[in-house]
Amino acid sequence: MIRVLIADDSRVMRQIVIRTLRQAGYDWEITEAADGAEALDAVRADEPDVVLSDWNMPNMTGIDLLRALRAEGFSTPFGFVTSEGSEEMRTTADEAGALFLIAKPFTADTFREAIEPVLA
Repeated sequence: MIRVLIADDSRVMRQIVIRTLRQAGYDWEITEAADGAEALDAVRADEPDVVLSDWNMPNMTGIDLLRALRAEGFSTPFGFVTSEGSEEMRTTADEAGALFLIAKPFTADTFREAIEPVLA
């Protein structure tokens, strides 16, 4: 079973992401983190198969989380699920090694389109 870590400072948003994954047909084992620092600890303790992270979070942002993981040698597939998806953010995410950036509002189809190539 695929294990996914969802990092978002909003519990409601984490629940929406989980529900959308389920609607997209992904019955994955899910771990949650309330910010980037918590997510970094979680990956260090037990690396998941995929990380889905918000961009703007307290303590450690999503982009800082991604950069920290890469600096520590983790190549965990990483995608952003965030409220804004400007070209600048997409470029920054790509350069840091993110595989995709899903901007809100999103649907189950949006998730499948972003995630399927990663799983292939």
